[in-house]
Amino acid sequence: MKAVVCKSWGPPESLVIEDRPPLEAGPGKVVVSVKTASVKFSDTLLIQNKYQTKPELPFIPGGEVTGVVKSVGAGVEGWKVGDRVSAQTTYGGYAEEVIADPDRLSAIPESVDFAEATGLSSSYGTSYYALVDRGQLRAGETLLVLGAAGGVGLAAVEIGKVLGAKVIACASSEEKLAVCRARGADETINYVSEDMRARVKSITKGKGVDVVYDPVGGPYSELALRDMAWGGRHLVIGFTAGEIPKIPLNLPLVKGCSIVGVWIGAFAKHDPARHRANTKEVWKLFAEGKIKPHVHASFPLEKAADALNALTGRKVAGKVVLTPGV
Repeated sequence: MKAVVCKSWGPPESLVIEDRPPLEAGPGKVVVSVKTASVKFSDTLLIQNKYQTKPELPFIPGGEVTGVVKSVGAGVEGWKVGDRVSAQTTYGGYAEEVIADPDRLSAIPESVDFAEATGLSSSYGTSYYALVDRGQLRAGETLLVLGAAGGVGLAAVEIGKVLGAKVIACASSEEKLAVCRARGADETINYVSEDMRARVKSITKGKGVDVVYDPVGGPYSELALRDMAWGGRHLVIGFTAGEIPKIPLNLPLVKGCSIVGVWIGAFAKHDPARHRANTKEVWKLFAEGKIKPHVHASFPLEKAADALNALTGRKVAGKVVLTPGV
């Protein structure tokens, strides 16, 4: 099988394509023939040794795929060869085959496109966990989404609307904001050309926002925190701006607000039962048509570096996938 391998820390161009032996399903494991693999911003950090988890070299990036079960190991129940599945794998997804744990598989109906289903559990799972468990977002509250045109950002926009919130989407171009509006955003702010704080104050009539969904970091985090309503919750998702902000702690004091960390990988390990329940709820929302992932572009396996560079170049609205199975 072909696989994209990180042999040394570096930019996407340092990744190599290798031919490897076909995988075998050991006891308690499943081998999935990969149709599409989710490309995430965290992958760009992983290959540079800048992420909070540190895989050993060499490794194959890619934490979530869709595909078809190729083989089933001894002791595995509930799955059979030929099943269409989404698999959360941590690593190994940028390949034609990947080994997965049975309890990290979700069934994909025949009517669902593989690319559309890719990343559903991670991007929408992250946003669901953030807004429901960590942010406790309630109907009638106002949600501010930074980086709203990204994969997790668009997921937050859609889930925020499902929960009954008023959603303000922030992004860096009119094209990206148009995608956000198509996904249900009530208001949009171009934080490159507009004064974000002035716009938030105008939209909320001076009250501020109840929840901030922040996968961006950099200078926007403090600006958003200053726009927080009393008792608000600032959800820290990630730092796609590249800078981890240093927040003045007098801000949460005077606003009576909370700064809340969101790391779905750690959550899945600490509370696997709750994580599985959340994943089922996300797939239920998908089946009911209440959420609909937006696929910006797909790349062949050999163009993995181009896919990652599209993310870091801020050229993406929605998600990007690799298609080793096409």
